[in-house]
Amino acid sequence: MYGYDFHRQKPIDNYILDFFCYELMLGIEVDGYSHEFLEVYNKDVVKENKMNEIGITILRFSDFQVLKDTENVIRAIEFYIVEYEKHTPNPSQEGS
Repeated sequence: MYGYDFHRQKPIDNYILDFFCYELMLGIEVDGYSHEFLEVYNKDVVKENKMNEIGITILRFSDFQVLKDTENVIRAIEFYIVEYEKHTPNPSQEGS
């Protein structure tokens, strides 16, 4: 997507992210119904906080969104990329 590589089931620290892009420091999590249980939700919060501590932003979508509203999931990821590029200096253009 937009020339960025995303890897599936990427181990980071003691966790596994559903999708991860190193260049964007972006993790994408797709949550099934089990994530509605308090115990699983609490683990998700701990995992997301750890990812944030090491500089990784997490975008979280439900499996329903991914399956039934794919267009808006893609839009949300594209929006993140566009905003990231707006606020991140391009090393190839520095000093021009």
